[in-house]
Amino acid sequence: MTAWCFRRSSRKSVKDSRETVTKMAAAISVEARRATASAAFVDSYEVRALLVVLSVTAGCTDVISFLGLGGLFTAHITGNLVILAAHFFSGESQIAPMLSVPVFIVILILTRGLASSLESRGWASLHPLLLLQFLLLAAFLMLCIAAGPRIDPDGTIEIVAGMVGVSAMAVQNALVQISLKGAPSTAAMTGNVTLFAMSVAEILVGHDPAEIAEARKRAVRTLPAILGFAVGCGLGAAAETAMGLRSLALPVELALLAFAIGFAAKPYRGKTNIARMK
Repeated sequence: MTAWCFRRSSRKSVKDSRETVTKMAAAISVEARRATASAAFVDSYEVRALLVVLSVTAGCTDVISFLGLGGLFTAHITGNLVILAAHFFSGESQIAPMLSVPVFIVILILTRGLASSLESRGWASLHPLLLLQFLLLAAFLMLCIAAGPRIDPDGTIEIVAGMVGVSAMAVQNALVQISLKGAPSTAAMTGNVTLFAMSVAEILVGHDPAEIAEARKRAVRTLPAILGFAVGCGLGAAAETAMGLRSLALPVELALLAFAIGFAAKPYRGKTNIARMK
């Protein structure tokens, strides 16, 4: 009786082990397929064009808000911490830079929640988030126009307008992470510049052909975002000098263009795409 129980227990343990191994192998396979599908999506011409337009949009928005709203960064949000510290120790204070970081974080969390809700219903999150960004930038423009020609960075309308602009850039940051997995950032360039420089270094001095090939792919993905942001900064600075905060019409138009390009891209749906690949 004892031997029979032992054999039965052993068989059950072996069966459980096999099931565990099978589940682990299936999970690894799903993750590999997901990574492959995501990479193919990000490398499509439509998504590359979308990333460039988003980078130009972020560059325009950031420099226009910086010049027109007393040094407020809407895209490079951590730059506001530097400005806040400088003003604090010089005896000055600005409300907008102080509010920008918590507002940015809250909007990121809310955007992630919205995307999760959409995806749970089987809807791709890319188009709704691009539309949300466009609407926020349009509201940013209208509030700045309502503030009038004399801008007070600490005025109520100006602060609200600045936070709407910060919200628009938070949505853009989130949508790249959520809907364009594997794509470089389009609104924060420090990481992109670092990644590009390290990739170039690997190409020049690396020895492993596989790592060199991967570095070349990273460089090709990252450079357009860097150039797009730089072009956006130049366009935004020129437009703000000529038109003031009315120049925010430029990023609004670019956001509308990005929304249109989004329809040409076939959104990556995560688990839905993997299910279709099986």
